[in-house]
Amino acid sequence: MFDHRFLVSKTGIAALISVAAMVVFNVYAASQQFGLDHVGPDLMLVATPMVGLA
Repeated sequence: MFDHRFLVSKTGIAALISVAAMVVFNVYAASQQFGLDHVGPDLMLVATPMVGLA
């Protein structure tokens, strides 16, 4: 996958921040969709269906 040199570069750091932002947005969107006020990690795993890409 990616080596240490990529992850510590400016592009690698931007990629990690982008992935983290996408994860946070998905958790927020799922909590809004299910109408949950406070979402814990264990509740989110139970409430969110797992989807695989073909």
